[in-house]
Amino acid sequence: MPAPQASVMKQLVRAKFTSFGLKVPKDWKKPQGEGGADHYNDSFEKSELSTAPGAPPLFQPATMNAYHTKTQKQHIKDYGDFMDGIVDAICSAWGKWQSLASMTGVLVNGPTASGGMVVGPPLAPLILAEAPKSKMNHIKWSTAIANAIGTGWASFQSSIKVPGLPWYPAFVMVTLPMAPPTPNVPTPVMTLTSVKVSLSVSALKGSMISNLGDPNAPHHAELFESVADGFDKVLTMWMGTTMVTNVLGTGPVPTFAPPVVPGGPVVGGTGNMPPGGFK
Repeated sequence: MPAPQASVMKQLVRAKFTSFGLKVPKDWKKPQGEGGADHYNDSFEKSELSTAPGAPPLFQPATMNAYHTKTQKQHIKDYGDFMDGIVDAICSAWGKWQSLASMTGVLVNGPTASGGMVVGPPLAPLILAEAPKSKMNHIKWSTAIANAIGTGWASFQSSIKVPGLPWYPAFVMVTLPMAPPTPNVPTPVMTLTSVKVSLSVSALKGSMISNLGDPNAPHHAELFESVADGFDKVLTMWMGTTMVTNVLGTGPVPTFAPPVVPGGPVVGGTGNMPPGGFK
């Protein structure tokens, strides 16, 4: 399938962020002490004490006070716009990677394929090219997220191997001295061996926080966890539905010696996938 649809990841990121139940202004408390509550209420028009909150509720207002719902709506727009923008950038970069990635060095013996490596462009520059940068905090968030995903993806990509799959059934008996280039039996990415730990929620969140380097930045941990959680979920979907195709296998048939031995299995062959094989 194509790279993950941004609409799906946006929903996942927003749902995760909403689950934190963050309130703004942060740590606000109603005035206490003698006459405190009355003084607070008398400071506003009645219409200002009960106003409609913003939606979708990425943040909750501390109260229905007009100043609090206004702050909530500003936060919803700022964080919501950033979430949508960074997800668009991630999914666009993912799509470009998928169209350019290839696989080389697969070992072929008889019908079985093993090993190999996936080669593709680095994700961080592709993400940063389209990531939100209209505000200083957006630039910082975008850079932290892009570099974390880029580093994690590079590690994940380098771990992908073919674990001995029956990709070339026709190579059991080939009646030629050399098997012609033959595409593999398509299989999902999840059937390959890989190590996803660098793209786990905890690993990505930790890397993003470290890249940001600002422990006092408001709501950054929740933002990063939400993006990491959405990425982790769509990665699982992608691995289960994206097929590895067009890995062209070929190789010698050492036992081919007609008319005594009319054919045999491929031995010591190779398989290579040109760009565009992840579908």
